[in-house]
Amino acid sequence: MNLLYRLILKIHTIWKSIYDRAYIEICKSRGMKVGKDVIFIEAPAFGSEPYLIEIGTRTKITAGCTFINHDGAMYVIRSMEKYKDARNFGRIRIGENCFVGNNCTFLPGSQMGNNCILGAGSVLNSSMPDNSVYAGVPAKFICTIEQYGDKSLENNTMYPRELETIRPHLDEYISKNLPYTYKPVKKTND
Repeated sequence: MNLLYRLILKIHTIWKSIYDRAYIEICKSRGMKVGKDVIFIEAPAFGSEPYLIEIGTRTKITAGCTFINHDGAMYVIRSMEKYKDARNFGRIRIGENCFVGNNCTFLPGSQMGNNCILGAGSVLNSSMPDNSVYAGVPAKFICTIEQYGDKSLENNTMYPRELETIRPHLDEYISKNLPYTYKPVKKTND
């Protein structure tokens, strides 16, 4: 039975990969600009105006991301005479060498500079300067890329780097050797 489940998952994974690649290529054919070496963990929802999206070279976009290029809420106010011509569209740009965490949303007119990180679950409704880390709803400045890198080195997980070429060996090593330490409880300011 386990073999059957694995086969079903493999077929699903292959189908999803083909579908995602086709969707990305269709969006590119509709004018979306994508630089070289961009990694999509899965295809984001690019909305109805992919031609308003630009993604820079060597950027990684993880799962569940959404690009919103227009304000659909105009539907409500256009029924009122004063606002019958209300329309709101905006371009979205992601710079070079960026990382977009899972389930991020980009709103019209938002932009990531170069060398930026947007934390998982964030909603970007403004622009991020180069070399910055933002997170939250709405996304706000967290730290600079250099500060993020320094903190990453402080919390670095050491393992033999040659294990990276064989993922099952890396998984086994991390599973057995990663200590059972957790982040402390954050104190609230009442």
